[in-house]
Amino acid sequence: MNERAIRHLYVRAPNWVGDLVMSTPVLEAAVAGIDAGRFERVSIGLRGHLLGVLAQGRLERHCVPLGHGPKGESEAAALGRLRPDAALLLSNSFGAAWRAFRAGVPLRFGSALSGRRALLTHSVVPPTSDGRRAPTPTAHLLRDVAGLAGILVPDLHPRLEVSRAAREALSAQLSELGLGRGEAYALCCPGAAFGAAKLWPPEHFAQVLDGAAESFGWRAVVAGGPGEEALMDRVAECTRHGAISLSRVHRDLEGLKALVAGASVLVVGDSGPRWYAAAFDVPCVSVMGPNFPELTASSLEFAEVVRLEGLECAPCLERVCPLGHHRCMRELSPERVVSAMRRVLARRASEGP
Repeated sequence: MNERAIRHLYVRAPNWVGDLVMSTPVLEAAVAGIDAGRFERVSIGLRGHLLGVLAQGRLERHCVPLGHGPKGESEAAALGRLRPDAALLLSNSFGAAWRAFRAGVPLRFGSALSGRRALLTHSVVPPTSDGRRAPTPTAHLLRDVAGLAGILVPDLHPRLEVSRAAREALSAQLSELGLGRGEAYALCCPGAAFGAAKLWPPEHFAQVLDGAAESFGWRAVVAGGPGEEALMDRVAECTRHGAISLSRVHRDLEGLKALVAGASVLVVGDSGPRWYAAAFDVPCVSVMGPNFPELTASSLEFAEVVRLEGLECAPCLERVCPLGHHRCMRELSPERVVSAMRRVLARRASEGP
């Protein structure tokens, strides 16, 4: 492949919050290719509701919001307008590859997943075991796909940026809700957009937050996405130390950056905020049930994944427990998560500020 042939590179970002954050080292390496003279232009196509993840940073001006309505145009229309020389597909969906193929993009780089290998000019074939895809870290797969386009990713540490103004606005908001200015807090994000199978009981989250209050004196703050207000309130109600629920204030993916960056620890399910914590080096404990831990086995310096081992039915990768008992989450004890929290906090403290 003639590297000089790529003047305009279109990068199709992942569709999930966590995967998008994991992709930021690749996105930054692609944009750095402009300064290096490899590309004249880099456009990052991503769903409009995800723009807040990359807001306030160097990548924002390269973003092309996708979707119908005020938050973006259809991807087919965007590709027709942009007419890129190459498409780097960090989304593993069949649709992303099909639209790049239909648009006649000359070079199409991506993973050979979702039955789309024939639609790609260059592909990475993930390893298999016994005829099935072997679980490998998503961040590693993204790096390998970038390599098809000659993009070298120096490290896999996710990167996000948050402005001082956003931090100050959050501090004022939390102060109005009863948290003292500069007061340390433990943050909890109990929701899971993937489905009910990833949800840990709210009473368990509450016990962990009480453990943080008793061990470190930290007030708890409970956050979540749209539609998770009842879950957030339930977690807060179950605490003995008066957690603050953000269910009645405006919340978005951009504001979440300041909230995570300012936390002393994050307690979360297997969801996107975990990767916010990795980006800001905030200690994090993630509870996991139906997913393969290998898929997210990166950026674990100040994080621990806690799961129930030895279940024949796990990981099932289902959105709802197909057996109805949900043992992988219900039988995961809060005591184990509190112990993990203490370990990650000790590791973070040993590293210094």
